[in-house]
Amino acid sequence: MNPCIRLGASTWSYPGWAGIVWDEGPYSESVLAKNGLAAYAQHPLLRCVGIDRSFYRPLTEGQYARYAGEVPDDFRFVVKAPAVVTDALVRGEQGQGRQPNTAFLDPALATQEFITPALAGLGDKVGALVFQLSPLPFSQLQRLPLLLERLRAMLRALPDVRGATPDGVVAVEVRDPEWLSPTIAPQLAAVLKETGATYCLGLHAKMPRLAEQLPLLRALWPGPMVCRWNLNPLHGAYGYEDAQREYSPYDRIHDVDEDTRALLVRTLTGVTGAGQNAFVTISNKAEGCAPLSALALAERLAQR
Repeated sequence: MNPCIRLGASTWSYPGWAGIVWDEGPYSESVLAKNGLAAYAQHPLLRCVGIDRSFYRPLTEGQYARYAGEVPDDFRFVVKAPAVVTDALVRGEQGQGRQPNTAFLDPALATQEFITPALAGLGDKVGALVFQLSPLPFSQLQRLPLLLERLRAMLRALPDVRGATPDGVVAVEVRDPEWLSPTIAPQLAAVLKETGATYCLGLHAKMPRLAEQLPLLRALWPGPMVCRWNLNPLHGAYGYEDAQREYSPYDRIHDVDEDTRALLVRTLTGVTGAGQNAFVTISNKAEGCAPLSALALAERLAQR
């Protein structure tokens, strides 16, 4: 494949990948969470991986450095920013919104708790640093132009990720389709282009399908592609737990998403054929087994 293409899973630590990524083991989830990254990174196809735990609690420079020390030089990480910066609400243990989050899109906190430790710890192994904006309360959805100004201010204040790393980029993912409306999408594209960030294609049932998100990425051309393939639309906007229950232990493909596969391959071919980098991380909830979904994409890419 084109070396600019990096495919991987949204995280590691799944015992069900025995015989696919791991040897037959068996290994527990806790063992793989602690020691599995080095083995994962030996897989010749899996050249990037997502770090999602940073969403729930900011990671330190030392924690990032330990991850970087377990992978080869050509490996890259796709890391989610902490929710304390990307969620407009402070949430309870069950995910319910309790009160407005005064630190939402705070530039100083985003730099201190995310960008600076990630750059220092991961170094040249930074791929995409993703600000996934959680679903907004209705009152905020009515004020997206104001939020865009806050987003612009935060992105402009961040350290220069592209200048500090060979492949790194800041990306913004959204979880409300209102961001892609004919009125807001051009404004979002303008903010991202001005600040040197890109749009993260978030393939989740809460969002429009890939074909409807691609115009925003095209508006930022030329530039890299960042995609997080999260959830099969068969399960609906709130079907994460259903997919988890049906697909576990994630040892095979359950539901092929043919439309997404075909369009991803065409998009990856175009983006990387023009010399731009592409990072695609895949969840087990996309089709049932992230490494096998990556393999299916790779086979098609190789054929092209």
